[in-house]
Amino acid sequence: MTTLNPTLGAPSTRFTNWKHIIWRQVENHVRRLQVRIAKAIKLGRHGKAKALQWILTHSYYAKLLAVKRVTQNKGKNTPGVDKVIWKTSSQKLKAANCLKRKGYKSLPLRRIYILKKNGKQRPLGIPTKHDMAQQALHLLALEPISETLADKNSYGFRPKRGIQDAIGQCFNLLAKKNSSKWILEGDIKACFDKISHTWMLNNIHMDKTILKQWLKAGYMENNVLHATTVGSPQGGIASPTIANQVLDGLEMAVTACSKKGNSVQFVRYADDFICTASTKEVLEQKVLPVIINFLKERDLELSLEKTKITHIDEGFDFLGFNLRKYKGKLLIKPTDKGTHKFLEEIRQTIKAMRSRKASDLINILNPKIRGWANHFKHVVAKETFSYVDSQIFSALWRWAKRRHPNKNKSWTKTKYFTKVGSRNWCFYAPNIKDTSSNLTLLFASNTKITRYVKIRKDANPYDPEFQEYFQRRQCRRNISRGNKKSA
Repeated sequence: MTTLNPTLGAPSTRFTNWKHIIWRQVENHVRRLQVRIAKAIKLGRHGKAKALQWILTHSYYAKLLAVKRVTQNKGKNTPGVDKVIWKTSSQKLKAANCLKRKGYKSLPLRRIYILKKNGKQRPLGIPTKHDMAQQALHLLALEPISETLADKNSYGFRPKRGIQDAIGQCFNLLAKKNSSKWILEGDIKACFDKISHTWMLNNIHMDKTILKQWLKAGYMENNVLHATTVGSPQGGIASPTIANQVLDGLEMAVTACSKKGNSVQFVRYADDFICTASTKEVLEQKVLPVIINFLKERDLELSLEKTKITHIDEGFDFLGFNLRKYKGKLLIKPTDKGTHKFLEEIRQTIKAMRSRKASDLINILNPKIRGWANHFKHVVAKETFSYVDSQIFSALWRWAKRRHPNKNKSWTKTKYFTKVGSRNWCFYAPNIKDTSSNLTLLFASNTKITRYVKIRKDANPYDPEFQEYFQRRQCRRNISRGNKKSA
């Protein structure tokens, strides 16, 4: 039940049941404020933007959205140091009412570690649900500013952008005959852990009191409280946006090294980036010193083991893709390392399910294969897809033979493999829910290779000028997904 204000969408509207919240009404109110913030920044009216941020972070509707995000994300059941999670309707409404600036004090983060691709461990800090909701609330006010001021060719952890857009921009920069031949591959050393607190407090466009609480909260590890004097905590909702704001401006600094006949270009995804130039000397003597000085102001430094300068004919790996020119033609493929890692994950999954039914195995493997294939379907991946299918078949054949060591090959083939269309060796199982059909394992090579339309580099989701543009992009995406479902 709700107590409705006569003015639809008024921020004073109060809800007494979480399930009865009119989310479109809530989102529209917050959206209007975000658009006004972005407009103020675009016009250089920073004082007005700051006032609008204050209104937004004190809005009841914004607080509801913040709690909704915290209770619906992947970490919704992962508690912080207070071991509290929000599940019931009353808990969520109470949490929204308790999101106040006055008297707010951030609790320490709960430190955990995750394994990185290179075998090292990356520290993550798990905030309490209350702290996470505060981050989500202030992110609503920060994101319109960060998007308006962001580097045009920054694609990581930003709304409406992703890895495919970054790779699309790489193609635009490198595919032509007269494109730059040399690439500087940059990686910032322990980016999140080293950022200067002083720089962030002086330059991040948000409430400094709240930001300081997050930065100085510390973390708990083995029941011991550790202070934090540098770095932005990894694991928080607002952390990626804050890190992006720290690195915004790097593109302008790098491209300023351009000269007539020798253009320097830049593409960044989070803390991974590339710079392109016509000669190696430009990258070594001009671009690299500029990057080092830019990062030094923020107490950051390049990772020497990952930063290198490469010719396009040798190729380089970026964001899980290999980019290389073969006789003047640029081909972008999945990296061998990433493909082998995916196959190893599939093999481990199959091995772990040696005693499970074939139907269970298919239900586990299909989302993995579909997700991986869709990620690479916009590049030259058909050959890789076929290789992956053959390797998965070999693993499944070993799985089937291990289950029935006394049966011959013909019996094993009949039990686990069937013909679908022109394919004779399709791994299948009876469908318990629908006896008129079978469950079959997906083939990565059945995924159609399609061209990806990169986002416009100046597109801002908080600028009304681009509203129609984003609607058209979403419409094309929905049509593409609809065709997939009907196929």
